[in-house]
Amino acid sequence: MLHLVPMKDYDQRLEQANAILATYAVPIHGTLGRTVEEEPDASRFPFQRDRGRIIHTPAFRRLKGKTQVFVTGEGDHYRTRLTHSMEVAQISRDIARTLSLNEDLAECIALAHDLGHPPFGHLGEESLNEWMSAFGRSFEHNLQSHRIVTVLEGHSSLFTGLNLNQEALDGLLKHHTPHDDPEPLIDRGPSLEAQVVNLADEIAYTAHDCDDGLKAGVFTFDAIQEIPIVALALERTQPRNTSLRGGLIELMVNDLYQNLVTNDLLQRMNTIQDIYNESADIVLFSSSMRSMLDELRTFLWNNMYLHPDVLGRSTAGKELVINLCTALHANPSSKVLALLPNADGALEVAVKDYVAGMTDWYAEAMYGRMNG
Repeated sequence: MLHLVPMKDYDQRLEQANAILATYAVPIHGTLGRTVEEEPDASRFPFQRDRGRIIHTPAFRRLKGKTQVFVTGEGDHYRTRLTHSMEVAQISRDIARTLSLNEDLAECIALAHDLGHPPFGHLGEESLNEWMSAFGRSFEHNLQSHRIVTVLEGHSSLFTGLNLNQEALDGLLKHHTPHDDPEPLIDRGPSLEAQVVNLADEIAYTAHDCDDGLKAGVFTFDAIQEIPIVALALERTQPRNTSLRGGLIELMVNDLYQNLVTNDLLQRMNTIQDIYNESADIVLFSSSMRSMLDELRTFLWNNMYLHPDVLGRSTAGKELVINLCTALHANPSSKVLALLPNADGALEVAVKDYVAGMTDWYAEAMYGRMNG
């Protein structure tokens, strides 16, 4: 006969969960709080609640229609912003658990880190930044991710935005990779959980871009296996005959762990405040891994990101975004006007918020209707 185990009360479960964390991890309950204080949830810890708020937003669902590298609609199995975010979240949780860090916080940051990406990938971001520059403004997807969860998406009429814990918001503002490095906006150094997500993001897109590039035929297997890190990854996959993607992830994750073992800076960290007081990143790849990744990134840049089949569609998308913004600014739709209160009356900001939230196909369809 099956017997149900009585659920422990909140404080007991919180104490048990915190007991397995490193002393410098962000505690399960967090320490920085929400902008508007809320009563604890009887069944979920604070960052579990934050995760739920993120994944139930329309902005999160729209990631399925936003380009990662290959413009959406070109194939069912290429990564989109949504599948990329899910892969980053999985890698982040695994790393955080191994390092005795706060898994729920790492997952929150990972799931929300790309919410601010516009349609058509990085060229879409360039186009919005170019368009906004005419108004003395700029566009940066990390800041837009933060704006989405603090202003544009809602959870309750009692507060603006999702009212996430500050540690999750800090992780969005502190997010950076070799592809993006926004100006710091807060004095605290990034939590180790945020640093884990930064590297998990790079691990995920490095591995899956190789996977997608091979599937698309923009480079050959013979060509990419000449890259040292790829050759090493393939050696790892031989015993089990698994994928190049998995071999690359295993190599990068293990390098991260081994590099932390000998990290003198981490050995001096005792509390979360020690982490916040440290400006230098602690969670890093070894110099040899960084060198190998730089070589692979150069290969992908030359053979994939600049490939005519990839660049052509994205370049067309870039022009579409600029033209769409210009048209909506000249003749704002009802949805643009509805965003004005959250833009302090600045029409260009409302247009930017609306267009940045679009999926690739919606942007194309709207532009087609406006010019039909």
